[in-house]
Amino acid sequence: MQVIVIIYEFPPVGGGGGRVAEDICRGLVQRGHEVLVITSHWGDLPWQENRDGIEIVRVPAGRKYPFKARFLDMFGYIVGGFLPGLRLIHQWKPDVIHVHFAVPSGPLAWMLSKLTGVPYILTAHLGDVPGGVPDKTERWFRLVYPFTHPIWKSASAVYGVSEFTRSLAREHYNLDIDVIPNGVDLNLLQPDELQTDSPPRIIFAGRFVGQKNPVQIVRTLAKLNDLSWDCVMLGDGPLRPDVETEIARHNLEERFTLTGWVSPDDVIEWFSKSDILFMPSLSEGLPVVGVQALAMGLAIVATPVGGFVDLVNSGKNGFLVDCSNGSSEFALKELLTSPQKLENCQRASRQQAQLFCVDRIVNSYEKALSSVGNGSGAIGGKES
Repeated sequence: MQVIVIIYEFPPVGGGGGRVAEDICRGLVQRGHEVLVITSHWGDLPWQENRDGIEIVRVPAGRKYPFKARFLDMFGYIVGGFLPGLRLIHQWKPDVIHVHFAVPSGPLAWMLSKLTGVPYILTAHLGDVPGGVPDKTERWFRLVYPFTHPIWKSASAVYGVSEFTRSLAREHYNLDIDVIPNGVDLNLLQPDELQTDSPPRIIFAGRFVGQKNPVQIVRTLAKLNDLSWDCVMLGDGPLRPDVETEIARHNLEERFTLTGWVSPDDVIEWFSKSDILFMPSLSEGLPVVGVQALAMGLAIVATPVGGFVDLVNSGKNGFLVDCSNGSSEFALKELLTSPQKLENCQRASRQQAQLFCVDRIVNSYEKALSSVGNGSGAIGGKES
């Protein structure tokens, strides 16, 4: 089977959605399928490369930052990917297209499918669903929402990465949508013998944007200043100055490390040296860093939004908390003051990770893509 993947940000650019797509692509290649990714160019990345057997073609999009995409960057990807996409489909003759993110990747996949007859399946990651990340996308959806219905309706199959993503998408588009969660390669994420650090290390990983609520981390930990801990915050974004200001206001400079933008491999390396993932997010799909934290044996303290409900068995491998009522301080205090409780949660996380093994996720997508593509591309595809 030959699969073209349409995704506007793909590692090392972008966040968790791109890493999920990369894992799926790698898994399909390992099963003998051919995969070609069309994504945005950024910086000095090669315009075309083969990585782990995945053919990657990057198209001009005007993207300025690796960690965020402006509206113009997204529009640029649609425009920049159109002619290369047509050329690659006619040269490569795929059986099926897999598009990640209804917006902005969806319009490109929809146009290419209509013009070539190659069917596509759509994976929604939450930020591409109206109301999923309102502080980030509400203004955009006021403009584009009326035009998004054909993207969803024309897909041969639609999947959400969490139950929350599915329910929100069904509310807006009235479609049959299944859930295929994000997954990780447990063979690649093998933590050393689980043991708590002294002092325990709390870690955050994500964009410094309103959706991720990074300033709340500083405010919460400032109330636990009398306890032993240190905190590492991985990532970057427009709220970083606010985080730095809050750290200085509480005189916590020696207890926080802000790394800036890091690679996916760096995230895993930091996870291997940490104990607790603290994510006070306001909205989420199924966060990849949460699944990775499970696999690396971290206790998780997170808000009960989106896929965190699926990742955290509260009281077993961490806690689901409301940052507005003090429950986050209570949960962190319990873990920080009880090494045995923290170790028990870490072991439970590693067990919970089995539910998100990437092999299971790739198997689901392989079946979905094969069913839609049927082993024969509309313009001359080859038997798989």
